[in-house]
This record gives sequence, C-alpha cells and structure tokens, in this order.
Amino acid sequence: MKIVAYYRVSTNGQGKSGLGLEAQTEYVRVAAESNGWNIIGEFTDTASGSIAPTDRDQCKAALDACAKHGATLVVAKLDRLSRDVEDIAGLMKRVPFKVATMPTADSFQLHIYAALAQQEREFIAQRTTAALASLKSKANAGDKEAQAKVARRDAGRAVAHAKGTTAATAAAQAVADTNAEALRQAIQSGMFEGVTTLLGMANYLNAKGITTARGSEFAPMTVKRTVERLGLTFP
Repeated sequence: MKIVAYYRVSTNGQGKSGLGLEAQTEYVRVAAESNGWNIIGEFTDTASGSIAPTDRDQCKAALDACAKHGATLVVAKLDRLSRDVEDIAGLMKRVPFKVATMPTADSFQLHIYAALAQQEREFIAQRTTAALASLKSKANAGDKEAQAKVARRDAGRAVAHAKGTTAATAAAQAVADTNAEALRQAIQSGMFEGVTTLLGMANYLNAKGITTARGSEFAPMTVKRTVERLGLTFP
C-alpha cells in the first residue's frame, strides 16, 4: 500500500509530550515496516491543532498527493490530523487514512475514537473553566491564596506565550532549512550543467520533475530563496 505521511508539531513545542517530529516519524516508520506500507511522500506542518486540516498548507499538499497517487494518508496519532470529529469525518470522505499507533483500525473505529476523544476534551474544558471561575471569584472577594494562584497562572501563561512564539519561529526555520537542503544536490547539478539564471534553474528543476515542499512547481523567486538559504553563490 502506498502511503503519504503527514506530521504536525504545534507552535508551543511538543518534544516533551512525545509528539515531537522525531517521535512521529518513528511511529510511522515502524508501522510502515510492520505492515508493508510504501512511504511515497512526507509533509510537515508547524501549526496548532485548532486549525482545520484543510487550512494547513502541508496538510493540503499531503491530501493532494494522496489523490494524485491513489495513496493512503498516515499520521502518527489521530490528533496530529485533527482534534475535531467533524474534521475527521470530512477527511474520511476525501481520502483513506490510517493511524500508525492503530494500524488495523478501520474508518468506523477511528470515527468512534475521535468522537470519544472530543467528548473527553470538552468535559475537561468545562471542568477547567468552572474551576477557574471559582478561583477568580474567590480572588475578587479578597482571598489571598486565590489571588496568589491567579497571579502565578497569569505569569506562567505570559512566559509560555513568549517561549511558544520563539519555538514556532525556530521550528519554521528548521523545516525551511531541511527542505532547502534536500534540493542542494539538484541545484548544484543544474549549476554544473551551465544554468546561470533563476528562471533557468526553475525550468531545470521543473523539467526534472522536482517540486517544492508544497508539491508545486518552482518559480524564480522560490529558487532565489532556496539558493540564499543554502548559502550558494549563484549568478
């Protein structure tokens, strides 16, 4: 079975949660080897799970690749695709997909799992909201301990937001560096063969059937950004 692997890391970093990029790729690799799947493409988004899959650039590219090659979409865990049961149901109508940690689960089982997981998250959110409202009410009434807890919570959120923004930028740059490095040999081959313009290099790569990380054809500006990221000297 041909598969397209899709990975997602959130903007607040997920290495500590076990859902970092390295862990996800390992889940998919093991599942592919165990089930005889052939990985024909890999796509990675750095985005919050609250963003719909069809609004993420690399997820859309992965879906297009599945449709183009008659492949199955595979994710490490279901929430890497979406935490919303409606999103899952909609994607099931577009492409077949598998979850590496539940490789034998069919569409019906995955749908039920998604629905139960969403229900549990909603219950947790309701309990958290109620507890926070009670805490704030006590703080407003002058409870010193409650006021201290609210202050610590606000300070922690401010620090987490600052770290998340930095991590998101670093992750995006790392992905761009990786995508550029994958093109180094092809670009250097074009230069060796006498390609001297950005348009010429774009045409060269397109003629070779090489696509951008998003699966589209190269344009001169795309080549320019890639060459600059690689630190290559190009006429």
